[in-house]
Amino acid sequence: MDRLVYTAMSGLRSQMAAQSTIANNIANASTIGFRAERVNFDRLVLQGQGLETRQLAAEEVEDFDRRAGTIVQTARPLDVAVTSDSWIAVQAADGSEAYTRRGDLSVAASGVLETGDGFPVMGSGGPITVPPHQSIAIAEDGTVSIVPLGGDPTQPQAIDKIKLASPAGSQTAKGLDNLLHVKGGGVLPEDLDAKLASGALEQSNVNLTQALVDMIENQRSYEVQASLLKEAKTMDESAASLMRMPA
Repeated sequence: MDRLVYTAMSGLRSQMAAQSTIANNIANASTIGFRAERVNFDRLVLQGQGLETRQLAAEEVEDFDRRAGTIVQTARPLDVAVTSDSWIAVQAADGSEAYTRRGDLSVAASGVLETGDGFPVMGSGGPITVPPHQSIAIAEDGTVSIVPLGGDPTQPQAIDKIKLASPAGSQTAKGLDNLLHVKGGGVLPEDLDAKLASGALEQSNVNLTQALVDMIENQRSYEVQASLLKEAKTMDESAASLMRMPA
């Protein structure tokens, strides 16, 4: 009886967590540069006398889908898409360096170049600050150039270069902020061969059709676990009824 209850309860928790992850993927199906998360299910065997038969379910977001999304043309000067496996370096909320594939950039009122979700873009010496300008452009290698107010349009001036970093050979993980972080801290090395496509954006790599199928299958698994819990309750009530019968 206990084994059935333990199995059903752990299964319900795992299915609920998986459903939350799938729902988050679906919600970000149109988010620029988003990487879909993947959930791994496993069995946990309790060790100890009389416990080895209790195999619980456990889930964890083990990684994310690292495949690139589709690149679409926008013709907007501050839209960039990374065409290699590299990532755009940004400053995370805690001040550390993190990485994103989100390339819908803009210049904040403070002059800081930032991503669509508000993270400052890192350059050669920290966040890139853009002076007042009449036009701005980002080159294939990440160099940011402007034509100053009143300047000659034929003579743009380079102000900084976006840091493009390579995760190859490093242990990285996706954080709750949807940014890529180096496990244990640290920064990724700059990829001097990385290239950007200006006037383009990389879309989310979420396969919406597959995500909906996964959600339906996960819901069915949840219903199976719920049925097991209901069966355990019925069996417990039947046993209690037998115990109450007069000798």
